[in-house]
Amino acid sequence: MLLPTLAFSQEEAFYIEFKDVLLQNAIEDIEDTYNVLFSYKDDYVKDKRISVTRKKRTLLEVLNELKTQTNLNYKIIEKRYVVVSLAQQEEIDNTKKLDLVLIKSYLTKGIEKNSDGTYKLYPSQLGILPGITEPDVLESIQLLPGVLSPNETASGFFVRGGYADQNRIIWDGINIYHKGHLFGMISPLNPNVASEINFINKGTHARYGERLSSVININSKNEIANTLNTEIGINGVNADAVIELPIIKDKLNIQASLRRSYTDVFETFTFNQFADKVFNSTKINEAEEGENDFSFIDYNLKLNYKLNTAHSFYASIINIDNQLDYFSIESNTDRSFNDLLNIRNAGYSLRWNFKWNNKLQQKTQAYFSDYELNYNFLTFENNEQVSNFEKRNIIFDSGLSTELNYRVSKKFNYDFGYQYTLKDVAYAFLNTTNLRFVLDSEENIVQTHSAYVNVDYKNPNFFDISFGLRNTYFQELDAIRLEPRLLVFKDLSQYFKLQASAEIKNQIISEIDETVFSDLSLENRVWRLANGENSPIINSKHASLGFIYSKSGFSVDTDIYLKRMKNISALSLGFLNPENIGFNIGNQNIFGADVFLKKRFRRFNSWISYSYINAKSQFSDLNNNKAFNSRTNITNAISTALSYKLHGFQVALGWKWQTGRPYTIASDNSLGDLEFNNGINTGQLPVYHRLDLSSTYTFKMSKRNKLRGKIGLSVRNLYNRNNLISREYRGNNSLNDSVEIIERYSIGITPNFMFRLYW
Repeated sequence: MLLPTLAFSQEEAFYIEFKDVLLQNAIEDIEDTYNVLFSYKDDYVKDKRISVTRKKRTLLEVLNELKTQTNLNYKIIEKRYVVVSLAQQEEIDNTKKLDLVLIKSYLTKGIEKNSDGTYKLYPSQLGILPGITEPDVLESIQLLPGVLSPNETASGFFVRGGYADQNRIIWDGINIYHKGHLFGMISPLNPNVASEINFINKGTHARYGERLSSVININSKNEIANTLNTEIGINGVNADAVIELPIIKDKLNIQASLRRSYTDVFETFTFNQFADKVFNSTKINEAEEGENDFSFIDYNLKLNYKLNTAHSFYASIINIDNQLDYFSIESNTDRSFNDLLNIRNAGYSLRWNFKWNNKLQQKTQAYFSDYELNYNFLTFENNEQVSNFEKRNIIFDSGLSTELNYRVSKKFNYDFGYQYTLKDVAYAFLNTTNLRFVLDSEENIVQTHSAYVNVDYKNPNFFDISFGLRNTYFQELDAIRLEPRLLVFKDLSQYFKLQASAEIKNQIISEIDETVFSDLSLENRVWRLANGENSPIINSKHASLGFIYSKSGFSVDTDIYLKRMKNISALSLGFLNPENIGFNIGNQNIFGADVFLKKRFRRFNSWISYSYINAKSQFSDLNNNKAFNSRTNITNAISTALSYKLHGFQVALGWKWQTGRPYTIASDNSLGDLEFNNGINTGQLPVYHRLDLSSTYTFKMSKRNKLRGKIGLSVRNLYNRNNLISREYRGNNSLNDSVEIIERYSIGITPNFMFRLYW
């Protein structure tokens, strides 16, 4: 098969003009006009401005003009990539490994899609997105095709029909289990610290295991800054500070951040809207008298040390902590209640990078993650405690890994690696009145040994192929799982690309729906490990095929996929299945399609995304063994946005629409009790839609120093739509207990603000 020889647009001449604009903005227009992609460090182009008179120019003529005005070098590689370097730098080696970017500024500036199937996000470069004023990692990902968050939480999103617990979140090599501040409404990760994020939803590299649906690999800065950089900020819920402190020039620096809510001192309208959404249909919202003391804090600390050109060392710490203390009094009685909740996730990692030679490099890493959830529901009569319901969930997750990267040539690249992990997971539900009763508990330990190889072959005249093979031994389960991975990329023409992938994955840790009664009824999900019995290893097979068309600022990205998951478990409710209360093992089949269209023209950026999902689940002894709609089955979803940028001002308006989630229909019988006779998830909630707005303005405080400022305003659910997002049932798995309907609604109109200073 021969690759067609086409005239590249950079050899053509176009009218182009710039009047005292930032170099970074000019580069974006040049990329669209000449269909090229620039690669540069932010520091190279920062604060540089250019002016170019209106004239018909080729790309080379434009680059020569830029070189004259900016004192930077511009080198074209493979007829499509422009590498920007400092004038005093040596020329870039043509063998330098560059990521092949398929679509730059995917949703907005700072998000790109690469030929390896991954999305890369750069928070420091991130443009404006509707409903978001800060570069939040998890909120930004939810706007990508095939990613849905029907519960409107930061980390509780579904990727291609998979469950939220099938998304692996990694921070500097540390596994994160925290669901988010304020029961998921606020991202657990400080958006102003992350440097680069890789989001993978298909064709996963063999180094990644543990989860079925996606990987969100987040890294803080590895570069050693030689200047002091500081920023502070505040929004409607919290305040934060970030600092980069150089210790030894070009050798050692420290990065630190601290973020804390101030809602325990002062409650804003933004926080009250979040709280109303979280606590609706719970005792907190229904109580006539109550005091809600809520706060959160998170911090990061990282040390970067470059011993020499061959050895680099990194140490990272993260801590995320939530506290809730709610006291309520029941009217017309002598009873009172106290909810105490603490959720904490701490993590530590060490990494050593060693460059053996120009072709061989090694990365070795160790990490530890500690997750704890502690909940107590205390009941008092006449100010004396009479009962205590407790929920506990503890995870100790540690690991050691090493990987060799061997770059044979421009065409062949090999990765070899070994990983060891130990997971110790326990949960317990306890109730104490006169005596202490264990309602449900479990503790398991699983050690895993994984070896993998990944081979990348890149040939512009043929195919780009990435093949990986991962082999894992689960020691305590005495099980071996082989996981092949394949990704194929093909340039069909200058503008038209083909992408296909297939992979097998396995997962041993997941969340379960506990039906033990919790009066607070918030985030009532705990993590558990596979035990080989009622919780087997979950298996997923996933294949996809897609095409990408990109030309002159217009892009179309389409993908269809099939996914089959085996050994998923569900804890059946007693009122749905009186004869079989407990775990049921089953399968899930998903067929889906994603379509994304983007058009960028001068200062405007617009996009529309459509996702179709058909997800069916089937469990033994549930629903008469017939398949039913999965709770992730959001059949149709559309999101669209329009943004505008002028100098330091940005504004974005975005609209989301999606079909309602499935739910199980209940009807009243002659005794006034609920009956479930129509099968599981045969009903569908009303359509969901909302309109979001964001606006930011960046400005200089003074021309004499580097002090800068940024202000922002966002409004979620601009027309205050009251969306019903879930309808569930709560009971004690006893036929004598009444069943309660729990309905949850979306967040109402919620303004938020942001103010930051940088120096």
